[in-house]
Amino acid sequence: MTDSIDKGAVVAHLNKILEMELAGVVRYTHYALMIYGYNRIPIVSWMQAQADESLGHAREAGELITHLGEHPSLSIGPLLETQKHDIGDILRESLEHERAALAVYKELLVVVEGKSVLLEEYARRLIAAEEMHQGDVDKMLRRPGDVGTYSA
Repeated sequence: MTDSIDKGAVVAHLNKILEMELAGVVRYTHYALMIYGYNRIPIVSWMQAQADESLGHAREAGELITHLGEHPSLSIGPLLETQKHDIGDILRESLEHERAALAVYKELLVVVEGKSVLLEEYARRLIAAEEMHQGDVDKMLRRPGDVGTYSA
């Protein structure tokens, strides 16, 4: 596997994914703490599930880095804190995070496509997951009854 790929580029992308997903753990945990109002319980549960999933994605990226014989980053990605805690603001920040993560997974796919089945399938699976998350957040941002996608 490592003969046909640019290991340095792959590890750099995987470390960026690791850092972004760790930031997602912190971000979604913080969001869950900042939810107030009548719909708090289901939204908090959703945010906590997103934090758990981000941790799983971070672990998986770290496992692939060590699989390649390299050292996982101890850094964490950027944490956007607008100090706005309205659910709409939180969801818009979440959508921005999902879009950024999707872009990094797509970049990884370009680097590994046709060179490593393991890494290509990993990238495709996570792209699909991030697209689903983005779609969920998009639907949550729509006004009740709106069928069209959310536009910022």
